[in-house]
Amino acid sequence: METAVTQKHKFLILFFNMIRISAFTFGGGFVIVNFMKRTFVDKLHWLDDDEMMDMIAIAQSSPGAIAVNGSIQVGWKVGGFIGMMVAVLGTIIPPMVILSVISLFYKAFATNLYVSLVLKGMKAGVAAVILDVVCSLGGRVLKEKSWFGDFLMAAAFLLVFFLDCNVVFVILGAALIGAVKYLVMGRTK
Repeated sequence: METAVTQKHKFLILFFNMIRISAFTFGGGFVIVNFMKRTFVDKLHWLDDDEMMDMIAIAQSSPGAIAVNGSIQVGWKVGGFIGMMVAVLGTIIPPMVILSVISLFYKAFATNLYVSLVLKGMKAGVAAVILDVVCSLGGRVLKEKSWFGDFLMAAAFLLVFFLDCNVVFVILGAALIGAVKYLVMGRTK
């Protein structure tokens, strides 16, 4: 059993990691997921890959921001209700501060050529990080050598990329198919 000091230390680590991740990731939830994995799976070893994959799936299929949904999942796993509150607070503070400052100086930011160029450059970086997430998660699915997982991933890609199907419907459909498979066949591959 962890001592109170150790638990407080863990909450501080969780809080400051969530602030760091939230403050320095641009591009939305798909970008933050990669940094959460690197921090909580690879570096701190508080979660394993399968737990993180499940948390990402839940965060993406739940209403709301993926970053906040993911922090709820990680915080709950790490420290229950208090961990969840600490993680969410760490996640929402940076955007709230940044947006508050930007709103004060909106006219200056909106017309500034350098700000515009920086934002355009950041788009390329965000695209690279999202591609990294896709390759990492997709590679993990392929390594499982499950025809079902491979088929579902390929079908989702085809529906979204070629048929311009709404991502929400693809996620809900995949969740429904996965639930039915689990109920009918159990947790086998």
